[in-house]
Amino acid sequence: MNSRNMATQSPWQKMLGIELSPVSHRERLVSALGGFVGIFAVYWISQITLGSTASPVLMLSMGSTAALLFAVPHSALSQPWPLLGGHLVSGLIGIACLLYVPNPMLAASLATGLAVGAMHYLRCIHPPAGATALATALGNASVQAMGFGFVVAPLLLNVLIILVIGVAFNALFPWRRYPAALVRNSMAPTLAGAGYEAISHEDFVFALSQMDSFIDISEEDLLRIYSLATGRHREALAGAATGSGINPAASP
Repeated sequence: MNSRNMATQSPWQKMLGIELSPVSHRERLVSALGGFVGIFAVYWISQITLGSTASPVLMLSMGSTAALLFAVPHSALSQPWPLLGGHLVSGLIGIACLLYVPNPMLAASLATGLAVGAMHYLRCIHPPAGATALATALGNASVQAMGFGFVVAPLLLNVLIILVIGVAFNALFPWRRYPAALVRNSMAPTLAGAGYEAISHEDFVFALSQMDSFIDISEEDLLRIYSLATGRHREALAGAATGSGINPAASP
């Protein structure tokens, strides 16, 4: 968010968390196109390979996953391990609750709560997977008959399809990156020349441990933000020093 947007944001907008991020129309259209392509591929391939055993209910959680993969592909919640691990552990928990907890209300609630806790401990938080746990725990007779095989097909199949589409689609656009680790090395020269002391992984781990909350931003994004902010600050100082006749090199 730039300073202009922050200045015009009203108190109620801040309270509601309305983001005034200056995202281009191009980026928004690309995100929408990615969502269409991702879900079309998941639905089409599932129908071809599984036929009537494909579960339309899972399309709900896949739709949420598509929003993450194609609208915020750099997010920590969108990366391959959260995507795979989150959906699979939630599917396993959902099936277990469906099979062994006879009360639907209790099964749905228990599956969702256990899935959130499991994703936290396995470091694979993926919000759409909560919908996978819920939908699976409330599955119909056909889902119940499939048992734990449901986790392999259609769940794992759907997850792998949208993961492959996510990697391939985002690779078409140079300013996008998925998985985020693909550009870690390419960012290194830019960060190295930013003119500030390097921040280690241990520094980030310590800082995050002090906040004691999941932060949906990668180390690379934090470094890039810091690099852009300090670079702009240095340019402003240099410009002010030049205008006043002060030698910028002598400034601290």
